[in-house]
Amino acid sequence: MPLPILNIAAYLFVPLDDRETLQPRLLAAAQARALVGTILLAEEGINLFLAGEPEPLRAFLAELRGDARFAALEAKESWSAKLPFRRLLVKLKREIIRMNHPAIQPAAGRAPAVDAPTLKRWLDQGHDDAGQPVVLLDTRNAFEVDFGSFEGAIDWRIDKFTEFPQAVQEHRAELEGKTVVSFCTGGIRCEKAAIYMREQGLPHVLQLEGGILKYFEEVGGAHYRGDCFVFDEREALAPDLSARRSLP
Repeated sequence: MPLPILNIAAYLFVPLDDRETLQPRLLAAAQARALVGTILLAEEGINLFLAGEPEPLRAFLAELRGDARFAALEAKESWSAKLPFRRLLVKLKREIIRMNHPAIQPAAGRAPAVDAPTLKRWLDQGHDDAGQPVVLLDTRNAFEVDFGSFEGAIDWRIDKFTEFPQAVQEHRAELEGKTVVSFCTGGIRCEKAAIYMREQGLPHVLQLEGGILKYFEEVGGAHYRGDCFVFDEREALAPDLSARRSLP
């Protein structure tokens, strides 16, 4: 029997100048479909972690994509036996992921990305298609990395994402002359991280499209060890996207 609850993680960097009016509209639309989780709205875009019955949740996403600004929104899906959130929140934030570098504007232009099948192939062969060595850079917080990460990934043991720019300055020698693939849970942090590193003069930096969750969805756990921490009551997901912790 398929699990009854659909969980989605999605984000999109897109300028939003109507967050105050958008907030109650999205709250009402999600409440009408009995969804739970969190929606974050900032000038730079939207970030969603939502759960509910599949048909209502997909209907909410379809309605959201009816706004041309959100047409490109892509969701990572996983399933659970019960709801992993206790309530619904729609919050206004300064950034949908805080970096404290306002000059980094992903909506103005994304960093190049590598998809999961291509990254797996590079890791299988030991280099990218140009023959250059590949290094994986984990942009998550240290406690998240402790649940699991890619084999041999660089982990600077940051406690919060605002420490990432300083860590780049201190460790950039590790990245010189290599193809750097930044990754995180769902793609939002590694996208900002990749833009920052390219602006700091590191030319061969890519983001993992869709993060670890999309990698699990498309190629499973190849070259990954452990689980992926998620910010809900499931605690972490295995490479088959099953929950580490049984929900109450």
